[in-house]
Amino acid sequence: MRKASSISALLFLGFVRSPSSKLRFNALRSYCDRTSPSSIKVPGPLTQYKSLVEQGKLQHDPNQEAVAFQLEKLLGRLEQYEKEMAEYHERLAKWSKERENERRRLLMEEAESQQKDDVWTSVTNQRNKFVQRWFSRKKPENVEPGVGKWVSYLNRERKLDSVVGRRPTAPPAPKGLYIYGNVGSGKTMLMDMFYSATEGIVKHRKRYHFHEAMLKINEQMHQIWKNQVEEKSLHSSLSNWVMNLPFDSRVKEWVAAEERYKQEVQMKNILPAVADKFIIDWQADQKGGSILCFDEIQTVDVFAIVALSGIVSRLLSNGTVLVATSNRAPKDLNQDGMQREIFQKFVNKMGEHCENVLIGSEIDYRRVLAQSQRSMGQVHYFWPSDSIALEKFEKKWHEVTNQVGGQITSSTIRVMFGRTLEVPESSNGVARFTFEYLCGRPVGAADYIAVAENYHTVFISGIPMMSMRIRDKARRFITLVDELYNHHCRLFCSAASSIDELFQGTEEGALFDLESFQFETETEGSKLRRDVLAEGSVSSGGAPTGIVSMLSGQEEMFAFRRAVSRLIEMQTPVYLEGVHSLHPYFQRQRREFENISAGNIQPQLAF
Repeated sequence: MRKASSISALLFLGFVRSPSSKLRFNALRSYCDRTSPSSIKVPGPLTQYKSLVEQGKLQHDPNQEAVAFQLEKLLGRLEQYEKEMAEYHERLAKWSKERENERRRLLMEEAESQQKDDVWTSVTNQRNKFVQRWFSRKKPENVEPGVGKWVSYLNRERKLDSVVGRRPTAPPAPKGLYIYGNVGSGKTMLMDMFYSATEGIVKHRKRYHFHEAMLKINEQMHQIWKNQVEEKSLHSSLSNWVMNLPFDSRVKEWVAAEERYKQEVQMKNILPAVADKFIIDWQADQKGGSILCFDEIQTVDVFAIVALSGIVSRLLSNGTVLVATSNRAPKDLNQDGMQREIFQKFVNKMGEHCENVLIGSEIDYRRVLAQSQRSMGQVHYFWPSDSIALEKFEKKWHEVTNQVGGQITSSTIRVMFGRTLEVPESSNGVARFTFEYLCGRPVGAADYIAVAENYHTVFISGIPMMSMRIRDKARRFITLVDELYNHHCRLFCSAASSIDELFQGTEEGALFDLESFQFETETEGSKLRRDVLAEGSVSSGGAPTGIVSMLSGQEEMFAFRRAVSRLIEMQTPVYLEGVHSLHPYFQRQRREFENISAGNIQPQLAF
């Protein structure tokens, strides 16, 4: 029975070729952890786009084709860029090693001087105690602690610059693209076509949605602060060489203090440290170029502006190629005027390194796609909440869980910041939740990312029409839809209304501030939400005590229009065909089968 269920699961997942089907890879969407066999070369974005138009899966749009053409040109420049960046990283590694060796040599010279001064000072103190007391009495009382170390640190850095030279400059990278336009105009689709085509060309590649990026920044900042407090890196690095120096304990303490101060100076400027780990896996070879594909750039609060400015600017300065999407042009991102100076530097930096490209179409192509490619017999959105629709929803749940051939159980999945989330019902990559469970509690993007990464198919029941009374739940639901869409999940819904009416409001009023759920300036007790995220804690119950919206009505419109548009696209055949090849769950399974030739998959290799 186990073997039979395993075979049915494999057929459902698309890894066994049945006589009447072919293993298909949809090029519409791809993600940073997408891994395909090295022998398969993904065509460029323009080729992908034209192919989908020829197949009738996309309606031709001159604006989209123009952007695909520009992305294709950028792709053509990446091979030479990768070689130049590999050579640059070799120079950088050599420079870093020489600088560290020279820095330690200078430190040893200063330590020897300290040792001699200590001997001389000991004799002098015995002979001239009166003079010593006089000088100590004349010492200024308002000198800030650490000024001496700061001067010493700066002098040492200047000497290093003169001896070893300044940090090598990264070669000029090809200009990236900042693609902006209306909801459903094809921004994300085109960016993902480009991203999939860079595999095997550029070594270091990452693709983030806004929520995921902000959470990763918070997580890495939290980890750096944690390491700083615990001084793990300090003890591991200092104990190996400082304590073995040929000096007395007092001089060793001085050397340790100088090293500690250097690390403290570096830690104070935390965003560059986060940026350096944002794309490149530091356990792997660091040589080569880097690409960041950033979906839905937003500036919903001060933290987002400061974090994005510091990290993206650092990456661009170090040669990273940026391809980003947004609903707005860069200059219009910060309509509330928060941190104007920092924001303007950010915009200027992006202007230097990216071409701004408008997709000028007013058409929501997700709707066009849904109308032209209705999935016959494949209903995924059940409404209204009557007995007939609920019965069909239950029938679909049993049908899908029988297809994957697993037992329905409760489980626990890991969430960022060391937290966990209980999953009431799940089976072989399929999970079921109620709306209240996912959106009626103090959870957020981190939890939704965990769900999306672990489950390729998600059932959600009891979705109500959104109103002012459940505004926070509406925000959470929009964030949930974003993450399920970004990870290419298959979604089944049981709702009180049609998709188009879901966010229209009720007699209680319309909806507001939908864009800002996860990272708005919202307090939980006395802490800002971003502080709570950085500390990795979530309140155990109760709703947030206060909300300060920082967004205009236009942003609210973008938020619920995007959610409606994505819910519509998630019902289409072209989206559903991509689930088997693009969802992280299947990608993990595919990696396990990479060394097994097609058609020789053994039945006992179950999921």
